[in-house]
Amino acid sequence: MSERDVTPGRTPRRLTPKAIIIVVVVILALITVFSSFFVVDPQEQAAVLLFGRFTRMAEPGLHFKLPFGIEKNYNVPTQVVLKQEFGFRTERPGITTIRAAQDFPSESIMLTGDLNIVDVEWIIQYRIVNAYNWLFKVQEKEKTIRDISQSVINQLVGDRTVFDVIGAERANIETQGQEHMNQLFDKYELGIRVTTVKLQNIVPPAGPVQEAFEDVNKAIQDRSRLINEGQEAYNQAIPKAKGEAEQLVQEAEGYAVERVNKAEGDVARFARVLDEYSRNPGVTRTRLYYEMFEEVFKDAENVDLIDKNLQNFIPFKALESAPAGGAQ
Repeated sequence: MSERDVTPGRTPRRLTPKAIIIVVVVILALITVFSSFFVVDPQEQAAVLLFGRFTRMAEPGLHFKLPFGIEKNYNVPTQVVLKQEFGFRTERPGITTIRAAQDFPSESIMLTGDLNIVDVEWIIQYRIVNAYNWLFKVQEKEKTIRDISQSVINQLVGDRTVFDVIGAERANIETQGQEHMNQLFDKYELGIRVTTVKLQNIVPPAGPVQEAFEDVNKAIQDRSRLINEGQEAYNQAIPKAKGEAEQLVQEAEGYAVERVNKAEGDVARFARVLDEYSRNPGVTRTRLYYEMFEEVFKDAENVDLIDKNLQNFIPFKALESAPAGGAQ
């Protein structure tokens, strides 16, 4: 006897118009909710466009906008420091690969004012300070930044000799480069502000010329080091010498005042003695005689003064200094 499956088959469910409408409504509701709000991070500003026309700027926080792309937001990192590198590229943060002579000669090779060739690598750091200008005023923003930076650095290097570029004028090139770049970026309404221009590496082309320039650069560094050491020694010695001189002057002035005061006191004392002597010569002469002996023998011990004209009796010495208990 053959077996046969008599289980009734499942009929596929058919979506009713009501179910389709519910699904569509749910999807539209989700799209409406998710497209009606946008978030601006604390380091950003957002420009909001209505049908492609700018309407307002949005500060950090949660904001409402018209859904379905009627209004669109474009977030701009206004508090983030951005960087552009010239003459080299950073492969990964903290690991720098310098390839100026091979891969980026158009950026780094420059002509100096004394018709020498020099290889200059530098970076600029900048922030977006006007989100509206950054978004809508300039189309090729990064290319514009790089072109202006290269133009400014080339001009500054071309106005100086190669020794100045390598040595004394390096800091001035960085300062003036930052000022000139900001002036041009403001003129083109790019909406950015350069915060740092840093020359990373300045070397002449490879070969014998480079070796000669390295020797010159070493000599310049040695000269600067010796000047700094001399200045340091000067700063240590001169204040000390001035202090000692001032101390000697003050001591001399104090000694002069002391001597003058003592001399004036002696004169006043002599004048008083002279006045007393003129009135009582004998008494004053005797008092001066005793005072002289007191002054002469004030530090002496066990001294007996005997009149040389004394005769016919033995003078008795004072027994004040006799030992305790008396002498036997």
